[in-house]
Amino acid sequence: MNPVAIRLLSQQLICQQFATPAQVVDYMGAIQAQEYRLMRWAVGMRTLRPSLSAFKKAFDGGQIIRLHLMRGTWQLVSAVDYYPLLRLCAPKALSVIKGWMSSNKISIPDHEVAKIRPILVSAAERLGSVTKEDFVQALSEKDIHMDDHRLSYHIRLSELDGVLCSGDLLPMKASYALSERKIPSSTGLSREEALLLLTRKYFRSRQPATLEDFVWWSGLNINDCRRGIQMAGDYLHTEKRDGRSYYLTDDVRTRGFRKGRYLLIPPYDEYLIAYKSRDVVLPPDFSHKAHNNMGTFQPVIAADGLICGNWSPFCGAHQARFFTGEHDTDLQDEWTRYLGFLSK
Repeated sequence: MNPVAIRLLSQQLICQQFATPAQVVDYMGAIQAQEYRLMRWAVGMRTLRPSLSAFKKAFDGGQIIRLHLMRGTWQLVSAVDYYPLLRLCAPKALSVIKGWMSSNKISIPDHEVAKIRPILVSAAERLGSVTKEDFVQALSEKDIHMDDHRLSYHIRLSELDGVLCSGDLLPMKASYALSERKIPSSTGLSREEALLLLTRKYFRSRQPATLEDFVWWSGLNINDCRRGIQMAGDYLHTEKRDGRSYYLTDDVRTRGFRKGRYLLIPPYDEYLIAYKSRDVVLPPDFSHKAHNNMGTFQPVIAADGLICGNWSPFCGAHQARFFTGEHDTDLQDEWTRYLGFLSK
């Protein structure tokens, strides 16, 4: 087993299989979307012909949805998976967010939600796609004023209740829309069916991965994750490496890896954040170059799948800072691919 090559193939970072951003998000199950501008490249780089306009079309059209979901953080999910994953993940995500609120000494009682929620909904109904500033204006018209932090929690609670989701894709800031208008209603899957769906999509797109990786990524409890693996049955098998048991699917891709390829990977990308243990592709001595203990991730460079440096997405010309060994610093091909994505 070559775990690096398999992850590159499974994550659609090489030998991509999908033509559209919506297909990529559906295949991945969920994609971390913490960095609003670079989540677009996280999806685009996994398509056959990366195109920002194609991503925007899918996002604005409701094929791709952004919301706080797993671990209480931003995710992209497909419209088809939105309702099943929300029902599966929201209870645990809500407990995480309430824990954050408690640590920040913020309490939002039910009667406050009942007062604020209709104002947010009314603004979204009136404007279609609303920014946080639009919500502030709508509240001020009712002589209600709150700090940005408190409003953010109201929005997150609305997301987890299935009321608000992402609106149109704006250049620099998030917008919100009513979920019932953006996403077709669904009869839905049972909780068991949704758990199986998430389990299969996770291991198909992140393999080889461990139980601990799945627990970390999904934000679900370990019993749920074990149950998902059990339900997957013969679709998953295990292989041991360096004292860990990795799960792989019965249709794992193993062909297509070629040496000599550099990748410009955005911050918070699934290539790192999807795993609790990242030492398969990131040397432990350099983990601080990719992320800190507070959960902040940096843009990184991968050479043949191994993280070896950092790059600057918003510079006029490519800038590479390597921290492992000797590397060819000519990243022009990959930089050209990134710039091509932005221009298409």
